[in-house]
Amino acid sequence: MKTIVHMMRHGEVHNPEGILYGRLPGFRLAENGRDQAQRVADALADHDISHVFASPLQRAQETATPIAAAHGKEIITIPDLIEAGNQFEGLRVAVGDGALRQPRHWAKLRDPFTPSWGEPYIQIAHRMLAAASEARDAARGHEAVCVSHQLPVYTLRRFLEGQRLWHDPRVRQCSLASLTSLVYDGDALIDIVYSEPAGASDPRITGA
Repeated sequence: MKTIVHMMRHGEVHNPEGILYGRLPGFRLAENGRDQAQRVADALADHDISHVFASPLQRAQETATPIAAAHGKEIITIPDLIEAGNQFEGLRVAVGDGALRQPRHWAKLRDPFTPSWGEPYIQIAHRMLAAASEARDAARGHEAVCVSHQLPVYTLRRFLEGQRLWHDPRVRQCSLASLTSLVYDGDALIDIVYSEPAGASDPRITGA
């Protein structure tokens, strides 16, 4: 029985201050983000979507809305799809700018492998795998969409592909509103397909 779970990154966020907003409330989609969400909804219009899941954060819920509406589904919130925890939340962290230039923050950067500044990569991978499995079990024989965030989606992909979890964030293949589609035969993962229905975006966009 073939089941597909589309792990989707949310669309572009309204973030005029350029901060790393992480799990902070109140960050909504920008106008372009709403357009991206609609383009993905249009691309999935003829797919057999039986369930739509989303992170509890506003930007993920708003990204899921046009997809759910197109298929007459309610959005189901899965807490495990939430953004990664990060000690730089609420700060500017672009290279050469903001918090990273302040010595009082340097201790947080001591270990890039766990990492020391936030939620451990392995913890992210395990909770995202649990969310993907929940979606697969709910949508058996059909397709499900899980709207999450860049780092969680990309960490799950690296975990499933057997790659090391620490990586250079500047080269993540996880554009805004992209789909990392997990293809299952029964419980067995048989393929991972990456696509960008809303187009490519720069992986270095802060906090997106």
